[in-house]
Amino acid sequence: MLTLIKNGEIYAPHYLGKKDLLIVDRKIGCIADQIDVPENFAPVTVVDAEGKYIVPGFIDAHVHITGGGGEGSYRTRTPELQLTDATLAGVTTIVGVLGTDGTTRTMTNLIAKARALDEEGITCYVHTGSYQVPLKTLTGKIEDDIILIDKVIGAGEVAIADHRSSQPTAEEMAKIASAARIGGLLSGKSGIVNVHVGDSYNHLKIIEEVVEKTDIPIRQFYPTHINRNHHLFEEGIRFAKKGGYVDFTTSSIPKFFDEGEVKPSIGLRRMLDQHIDISQITFTSDAQGSLPDFDEFGELLGLKIGKVSTLYDEVRDAIVQERIPIEIALRVITQNPAAILKLSCKGMIAEGKDADIVILDKETLAINDVFAMGRMMVRDGTAIVKGTFS
Repeated sequence: MLTLIKNGEIYAPHYLGKKDLLIVDRKIGCIADQIDVPENFAPVTVVDAEGKYIVPGFIDAHVHITGGGGEGSYRTRTPELQLTDATLAGVTTIVGVLGTDGTTRTMTNLIAKARALDEEGITCYVHTGSYQVPLKTLTGKIEDDIILIDKVIGAGEVAIADHRSSQPTAEEMAKIASAARIGGLLSGKSGIVNVHVGDSYNHLKIIEEVVEKTDIPIRQFYPTHINRNHHLFEEGIRFAKKGGYVDFTTSSIPKFFDEGEVKPSIGLRRMLDQHIDISQITFTSDAQGSLPDFDEFGELLGLKIGKVSTLYDEVRDAIVQERIPIEIALRVITQNPAAILKLSCKGMIAEGKDADIVILDKETLAINDVFAMGRMMVRDGTAIVKGTFS
């Protein structure tokens, strides 16, 4: 299967200029100023990208692929992710997590859904465990899951600073991080610990205590929802200045912004103004997770559902509204998560990398075409490959 994309301007995410790009089966085979197809050669599909930007496929490193929620009882369990939820949003690689419910949502279910998304055409990995401590794993041990199960690349999302968490101690978090780290080292995977951070003023203290009192490095942890309120966001800046990773959640509702949640595009600008290294910052959607609204007593008032489409929406806002250069803004959903998660074939446009590609309209930055592992999934904004039950 050969596909030649001609005349597009490539952001890899660094700017390469106007180039032709040849996809050979599932990989990027060649990038050159001009690529011509010889006569009597194997059939080649040619895509004209004149007036378009060619960028890496987006990575969403925090998605409740089997659904989430349930804080308002069984009827509030959110639905599974569908293939076109991802592809129409330019997302070609996903990391699945469980979340609040580690009882009716299980690791077996999570891994099966990840394999289903793989079969349908995109790349999917998972983290082992959920909010609860001790983590509910597949094999009974965090390190065994990471070492032995190909789809498992880290642990989490473990909840801290939240009334829904198991209120883990620093000692418990240290043991989780140690097990994940060993699993990662022995398998060549990231072994990262994805940490859900709630509204509490305890913020990131438990992570900082582990780092201060043990030999576990700060970048063993990957805290998310860092933009959920202003006081956590400020702590996130301080955490990043110590060298830690910070992840912004793009799914939200206007009410949350009114109550102090920091819009990711604005938060990115503020972090950069504070001289935080761009490589430490990522965006994730928290898609299919619930967006619950609680009162001061912890009672549920209502909820919405996170959407994968918010991921690129916030990156585009960062480019258009916050005037952040394209090559910088794109990194938070391409190169950065690929590096943090040790997905060496993802996140960049280069020869030999996976052919995960998004073609954007140069004027509007709208998503035109999407390729996942060399296969065109979206053409002219319309899904041409759909999930099994779509």
